[in-house]
Amino acid sequence: MGQTIAEKILSEHSGKEVTPGELIISKIDAVMVQDGTGPLAVNEFKKLNKTKLYNPDRTILFIDHAAPSPRKELSNSHNVLREFAKEYGAVLSEVGEGVCHQRLVESYINPGEVLLGADSHTCTSGALGAFATGVGSTDIAIVMALGRTWLKVPSTYKIVLEGKFPKGVYAKDLILHLIGLIGADGATYKALEFRGSAVKNLTMPERFTISNMAVEAGAKAGLFETDEKTYEYLKEQGRADKFKEIKADADAVYERVININLYELKPTISCPHTVDNTKTIDELGEVKINQVYIGTCTNGRIEDLRIAANILRGKKVKDGVRLLVAPASRKVFLEALKEGLIETFVESGASIVTSGCGACVGVHAGILGDGEVCLATQNRNFKGRMGNTEGSIYLCSPATAAYSAIKGYIADVREVL
Repeated sequence: MGQTIAEKILSEHSGKEVTPGELIISKIDAVMVQDGTGPLAVNEFKKLNKTKLYNPDRTILFIDHAAPSPRKELSNSHNVLREFAKEYGAVLSEVGEGVCHQRLVESYINPGEVLLGADSHTCTSGALGAFATGVGSTDIAIVMALGRTWLKVPSTYKIVLEGKFPKGVYAKDLILHLIGLIGADGATYKALEFRGSAVKNLTMPERFTISNMAVEAGAKAGLFETDEKTYEYLKEQGRADKFKEIKADADAVYERVININLYELKPTISCPHTVDNTKTIDELGEVKINQVYIGTCTNGRIEDLRIAANILRGKKVKDGVRLLVAPASRKVFLEALKEGLIETFVESGASIVTSGCGACVGVHAGILGDGEVCLATQNRNFKGRMGNTEGSIYLCSPATAAYSAIKGYIADVREVL
């Protein structure tokens, strides 16, 4: 019987042919924590009385969720990670280097690998043909010590993508549409495998956006086969030698098959306070906004910033609207500077904030006031997500975000494309 991508990778890492639902012990290639989850993992690791990490070169600690630190308590948590990295030789990604999930695909993760992260959006790296998933801090501590852990092999949903995006529709609209279709728990502990003739036309940033939000449907992983675009991306990052072909077998067995024609999609908005509460822009009605946030691990890549800047160029943000832009990494920030995108944003009235997660997770640099509405390119809109339970968050693509910042309400970007 043929295997899905998830089954193939986990078979290789467990030393036997695995089947969905089976409990296995899997080797782990890389492990990560961030400053919100890392201190707990460090403390649990130290309780094991281990004198060294199993693989320090691939144990990565990210300071990104509160970067720079807005409070002394968070500064102390940062120092826990800094001291641990120095003592045990782990890799440290410092303030300003970027959001963990962007940094992982830029610099660390390769096709066919298994990545565990103490962060739910670790599934982003699945776009590189890696089995990447989030687990708890205690589980991470065990992996840091032993280099392996138990996993349940997920069954797989095949998401078949056909056609091309119409104007004004992007990968973010696609994944919001899918989550709205199957629900926030519609793929709980499943792997989503994205297939179909449209995949070859998806850029790597678009694939990262899609894999990033697989967890918002409850999925354990969001996976793409590797192809020429995967190779070119790895080559650009200096890791061409890490490319390998990762494909499902033609006779692989899937629990469910979902077919989506991209051409039929419309700009899609996720409404408060759940990601699966989706409406097309035609269904939404006029929603006035106080803040627009472009960035995060979902849509803070250079391609996203280009799309937003092209819409904002020569325009001004509407009076009464705050536009925040957070490049996903230092590398993206530098590219945006060289291309003049940052200048475009600033001239339009935007504020540029440090590459990190601050506003998205409600820690700093964009907290909402009571009754305020934010339109964001992030991946979650839960009540209180941006630091205030009295605020409301809508999710959208970078194009919709940029155009809405000009209009002052959630607007249909197709009007100007």
